[in-house]
This record gives sequence, C-alpha cells and structure tokens, in this order.
Amino acid sequence: MAEVSAQLVKQLRERTGAGFMECKSALLEAGGDLAQAEVVLRKRGLAFAQKKSSRATTEGLVGAYIHPGGKLGVLVEINCESDFVARTDDFQELVHDIAMQIAATDPRFIRKEEVSEEVLAQERDIQRARALADGKPEMIVDKVVEGRLAKFYEEVCLLEQPFVKDSSMTVGQLIATRIAKLRENITVSRFVRFKIGESAS
Repeated sequence: MAEVSAQLVKQLRERTGAGFMECKSALLEAGGDLAQAEVVLRKRGLAFAQKKSSRATTEGLVGAYIHPGGKLGVLVEINCESDFVARTDDFQELVHDIAMQIAATDPRFIRKEEVSEEVLAQERDIQRARALADGKPEMIVDKVVEGRLAKFYEEVCLLEQPFVKDSSMTVGQLIATRIAKLRENITVSRFVRFKIGESAS
C-alpha cells in the first residue's frame, strides 16, 4: 500500500478535525485521494455516532444566535455527556452553527420521528393532489409522493436539512462528525426561533 505524505495528512486534519492516525488510515484506505478520505472519515463518524447514540446526555450548553439587525434570534439547547466537552471550542462552535442553521432555515421539528401522523397525512394529501394535477400516471403517484415526502422532511426537520455552511452533509451528519471527534454522544434537545412580527405558533 502506498505511503501517505505528512503534508496530505495535515491537509485532511485541517479539513476534518480528525486525529493524525485516523486521517492517515483514511488516506491509506482512499489511496491518497483527499476527497475520498473525507468520505471514509464521515462514514466512520456515522458508525461511531450510532454506537454512542444510547448514552445519556445530561450536560451541554444553551446557545444563542442573533441575526445582524436584531430582528431574528434563536435559542437552542444542545447536550453532551460531560461538562468538559461542553467547554471545548469544537462543541461551542457546533452549538453556534446549529443556532445559525435554525435562524436560516426555520425548521419545525428536530427529527423525523417528531413529525406527527396528522402532519404527515396532510402533507401526503397535498403531494398526491399536486402529482395528479401535474398529470402523473396514477400507478406512479405513490412513488412521487414518497419522493416529495423525503424533500418535506429535509425542509422541516433540523437533522435532515443540508448544513448551511456545507451542503454536502446534513445537520445530523455534522453532529455525527463531532460525536466521532469528541468521543461523546451529542443531542439537540430543543430550540425556539424568534422573528419580529411573528406570533408564537
């Protein structure tokens, strides 16, 4: 297997924040391809996050983001397992990024599981009517509806949304990369978004 240069490892570390040996191993697996090595690290991060997902998160931070001009603001609670991790720059940056994401995209739910059957049924009806109005054949309408529901989740569920700073990953994947780096489970507990002139729903 080809040797990987220290310079390449350094570049991958700067791009991902992963440890030296993890970056080296990912680059070896990817045959020295930087972009592919990032994908390898992301997949490992998701697998690691899955293992950690049952661990209790009783520490964390409440983060705030006020959009320039002061007409839009967000409060978000993000939890981790220890006060030590909550004080790290990586965790604080994650809290800020997620608050900014909420300000920019106005999600209604944190995760897919929170979308009620009632909301889903209503969305299915809307998308079915749209598909039929678009002239889609009856036999493929259900497939069209399911495809549009996936898009609906992307719009209304925070963890399914493309991350505003890097649309190649979702917010859920962003959190998974931090779980892998910080070695602790991380969860988004709740958020509230205030916009001048909008009443609470």
